[in-house]
Order: sequence, then C-alpha cells, then structure tokens
Amino acid sequence: MTEMNSVANNTSSNNLHLVTALQEERSAVWALYCQLAEMKPFSSENAIRPMLSEFSQLLIDYISFGHFSIYEHLIAEKQHQTSALSHAEQIYPAFSSTTSSAVTFSDTYDDGRRKFNTENLAQDLSMLGERLAERMELEDRLCSMLLH
Repeated sequence: MTEMNSVANNTSSNNLHLVTALQEERSAVWALYCQLAEMKPFSSENAIRPMLSEFSQLLIDYISFGHFSIYEHLIAEKQHQTSALSHAEQIYPAFSSTTSSAVTFSDTYDDGRRKFNTENLAQDLSMLGERLAERMELEDRLCSMLLH
C-alpha cells in the first residue's frame, strides 16, 4: 500500500510541476504579447522585428509545451478513465486550432529574411490574442483534469 501511495504522490507532484511550468510559459508569452501590443502604431518593421522574433520563438515553445507536455501527458495518464479521456478528446479540435493559429502567426512574422507588412500586424496580433485567450481556457480545463 505504501508503494502505491508513493507512486500516486510522485504522479501528483509531476503533474503539478507540468501545470506550474505551463503557467510560467503562459505568463512569459502574455507579458511579451502585451509589450508588443503597446508598440502600436507599428510604423517600422526594423523597430519591432527583434521583439517580434523573440515573441514568435517563445510562442512556439509555449504552444509546443501545452500540446506535447500537457495534452499528451493527460492522454497517457488518463487512458483508463474513459470520461476524462472523452472530455480531452472533445477539447482537442479547438486546442489544435489554436496551435495552428500560433504557428501561422510565427511563420508570418518570425522569418528574418522575409519582409512583412506592418499594416497587418495590429490585426494579426489582435486575432492571435483572441486565440491565445481561447487556448488558455482550454488549457485550464486540461490542467484541471490532470490535477484531479
């Protein structure tokens, strides 16, 4: 019985660590997102490019962590709990869609060789912000399932 408690405590500790790491990544992305948004109007590609590149890289790290560390871990851990698994699978299409939006944004704005039009940046950032807010809600639901 003690060994089972030890395994359960280890799993809970690992899950809490994953959730905490995700929240830290999320906070960093959101802080940099807000800094970018405050730079409006976006008049010069050169002035914003370094911060935009840093944001895009952090965004991809965050999106990847949520997908591969949280979602995949939840699926593996809850494989015998059909209700949790079913709920996670219902969330997946929306979760995946937010991943695609982030990748598209990064592909558009993080290639140092490519010129981009700053006229679209404000609208693209706004749309990305909405998608990130949606993703955060989905992540909170996944994290809740992971912790319980």
